[in-house]
Amino acid sequence: MNPRLAVTDHVFTVPLDYDEPDTATIDVFAREVVDPRRAADPDGLPWLVFLQGGPGGKSPRPGRGVPGWLDQALSTHRLLLLDQRGTGRSTPVTPTVARGFASGEDLAHYLSLHRADSIVRDCEHIRRELCGDQPWETLGQSYGGFVTLTYLSRCPEGLRACYVTGGLPGLDTTADDVYRNTYPRVAAKNAEFYERYPQDRGKVARIAEVLNTGAVRLPDGDSLTTDRLRSLGLAFGMGDGYERVHWLLDEAFSRPGELSDTFLLNVGGPTGFVDNPLFTILQEPCFAQGPKPTAWAAQRIMAEYPAFAEDADPLLFTGEMIYPWMFRDVRALRPFAEAADILAAKDDWPLLYDPKQLAKNEVPLAAAVYHDDMYVPVEFSMRTLSGLGAARAWVTNEWEHDGGNASGGSVLARLMDMAAGRA
Repeated sequence: MNPRLAVTDHVFTVPLDYDEPDTATIDVFAREVVDPRRAADPDGLPWLVFLQGGPGGKSPRPGRGVPGWLDQALSTHRLLLLDQRGTGRSTPVTPTVARGFASGEDLAHYLSLHRADSIVRDCEHIRRELCGDQPWETLGQSYGGFVTLTYLSRCPEGLRACYVTGGLPGLDTTADDVYRNTYPRVAAKNAEFYERYPQDRGKVARIAEVLNTGAVRLPDGDSLTTDRLRSLGLAFGMGDGYERVHWLLDEAFSRPGELSDTFLLNVGGPTGFVDNPLFTILQEPCFAQGPKPTAWAAQRIMAEYPAFAEDADPLLFTGEMIYPWMFRDVRALRPFAEAADILAAKDDWPLLYDPKQLAKNEVPLAAAVYHDDMYVPVEFSMRTLSGLGAARAWVTNEWEHDGGNASGGSVLARLMDMAAGRA
């Protein structure tokens, strides 16, 4: 634990399904963090709730990869780091838990209750316990911005101000819309990557040759395929993403034609989803509203972009796309395979956003929109902002998707000034 911080852990028992509150319950964990110089009188500080990106990401742990915005937040606020339901210490969704369900249908129903609408109701349950009737503020990173707009749609009375970094979704955008926009973006990121590291084009081709000529096993026993190798491109939307992949490739071969143990270890981690299976399961459902199923949108739309074919030259990495093969080939995801197929076919999703409510919104919202964002298309964000009341945006190409953290707090400081009318 970081000795510079005053930390209090909270555990809240909430309904699994708020529409059936007398049935099953789950625990939701949140960590309260205060500057120790203010800990004697924390009630004098306004609450700021951090809504983590994902879906399926747990909140950051103080003292372990401390987010760059933390000091800025603690200079003015009492911070609540929320593990959204199913993540971290909040009754986590794990492969072991999945194997305990009697059927794929039961598991799919359980997982469907972990979207933004349920997260918002958890937040309101927690707010009433901690704050009574007092509204609080939110900081939403990436998917946390999606949650923010659901919050403003359903429970605006609980909010005093909202800050969003790289996370304004299209209000009526489907998964098909998202991937038709993001595949070209990912292709452009690949072009930049190979321009920066031209030697990696040949190296990736040589790795693919090895993978295509025989079974290569990762340390956990999974086969390493070219599809799984290409999923490393998920990192390309972050400020250090190209370097992460480049230096991983740098140690790919222990000798010609033989992949190194170091490389296999370092590929297995980020492509194994052991710590966040919800990210894969809810990636497409987080865009689902109403009667249209997602129907494995990323897989279908990929066929429209031949540059992503497995035999293309150069071999392109994929991005924030989830594919059916993952639930067959990745050990941690196999227990979710049947449920994932059921969710892909689901055609009765609740609506997440209320455009009429958002149009008359009076809660100050300030958003950083990253012009070159690989994950959340700027076009969708700007269209949403045009119909969102009390909202101000800062559009910038200075940062990638992780600008809120990489900026060392300057992005958050600017958003706070914008919401308060100081900038």
